Amino acid sequence: MPPRLPVPQCLRADATSYTCIYTRSFTSSVPSSVSASAQASKAAQHRRTHDPYAIAQAKARKAANLSRRTVLKEERAASLGNAVLGIETPFLRSFDTATRSTASEDQPRHTAPTDSTQRRNFFLTQQEIDAEIKHSEKLFTLHPDDPRDYDNDYTTESQQQQQREEDQATASEALKRISSLTLGSSEDRRRVNIQRCISTFGRHATDNHLTSVSRPDAPIAKVEEEKADQGWVIPRVGPDTGSSEVQIAILTAKIRTLSEFLQGRGRMDKVNKRNLRLLVHRRQKLLRYLQRSDKGGSRWQHCIEMLGLTEGTWKGEISL
Repeated sequence: MPPRLPVPQCLRADATSYTCIYTRSFTSSVPSSVSASAQASKAAQHRRTHDPYAIAQAKARKAANLSRRTVLKEERAASLGNAVLGIETPFLRSFDTATRSTASEDQPRHTAPTDSTQRRNFFLTQQEIDAEIKHSEKLFTLHPDDPRDYDNDYTTESQQQQQREEDQATASEALKRISSLTLGSSEDRRRVNIQRCISTFGRHATDNHLTSVSRPDAPIAKVEEEKADQGWVIPRVGPDTGSSEVQIAILTAKIRTLSEFLQGRGRMDKVNKRNLRLLVHRRQKLLRYLQRSDKGGSRWQHCIEMLGLTEGTWKGEISL
């Protein structure tokens, strides 16, 4: 309730005396209310800092809040996944050795087998090496009527033939080891990985078995051929090396190699840390473009499943 004001004793009292009485009485009542609220707040603060029960309640609320924040942070991180490496897949593991894994593990259910050529070092393939080994065996086998003298260490022809077979097997094994990518440099593996990405994600190879968004019953190659006949698009010539899927796969291979280096002996390499950040953000832009242009179609699904990319690789802010 408002404070009671004293009534002037005389009705003919001047305004100055009334104002003084009113002001004096009002100001005298204000400090009492202010002091009461100050005392109450001081008592509450003293209780919060000295009462054991209140202190225990505050600590329990803080611990519950921190634990809930930790759980929410872990759930959010698990839903987004690793923004750099994503999920481990057989195709990603094959980047370490630049060799193709088994078809049953490497291929998703809705895709056709890809990269059937087993690549070797020095720009060779396994088929070329096998053909050369057969040719060398044919040259190494001597004709029975050959007048040349054989090695005198072997008396019988069977021993000579056995020695020839052993020498041929040794030479074949040496050729396979020399051309193996396990003995190659990181530059050789990077070159082979780029070739594998082009042959796996290039639209010249994937359009034959991936379906179109507008026509799910027809492959993309057939739809593109019909558009080319009508003059809407220009037909592709040669392998596809510049599509978003191929560039994303190549960037993923580079990111995997660079991240493994930084986790090991390159922990203090600030230049390569910046390079890794640039590669991750460039891949994020390409992923957003592919998702927007393909509208979640078969190309997008094929790229995500093969490379094991999660939402954290293209959603939100990526900080390294």
